[in-house]
Amino acid sequence: MTMSDVAIRPVERQAFLHLWPILEPVIREGATYPLPTDLSAAAAEAYWFAPGNHVFAAEADNAIVGTYYLRANQRGGGAHVANAGFMTAPAMRGRGIARAMAAHALEKAPELGFSAMQFNFVVSSNARAVRLWRSLGFLIVGVLPDAFRLPDGKLVDVFVMYRRL
Repeated sequence: MTMSDVAIRPVERQAFLHLWPILEPVIREGATYPLPTDLSAAAAEAYWFAPGNHVFAAEADNAIVGTYYLRANQRGGGAHVANAGFMTAPAMRGRGIARAMAAHALEKAPELGFSAMQFNFVVSSNARAVRLWRSLGFLIVGVLPDAFRLPDGKLVDVFVMYRRL
């Protein structure tokens, strides 16, 4: 699958039923997102579609295979820095879906008035994500030692990653 095989479009809250099958396994896995593994569908919907979030779905082969949100990292004086969260359907990992969504986000963010993007909590053991963000020019600007507990109880570092747009 190539990035040109992936179509990315904005979605509204009513699309959540189509996003939940992507979000739920990632949340339940508990290895990459700092969300409770028992998070309800309603709470996940409120999180993904929080006020100020621009939500997108990635489609391939007539199915939604990924989703991401784009928002201001902070309010006020920090509102020019974007933040985003990405999830790919587990069965579609390693096929370029995340890279296509990342490229879309990096194109969309300046259109929305952002001049930089920051990820506050990239779990260091999420090698695919770290590799992707670094390949796209993100720098690790901070390390939070032992800030994330993996499902097996092991503590791992978290990275703060940043890139100007």
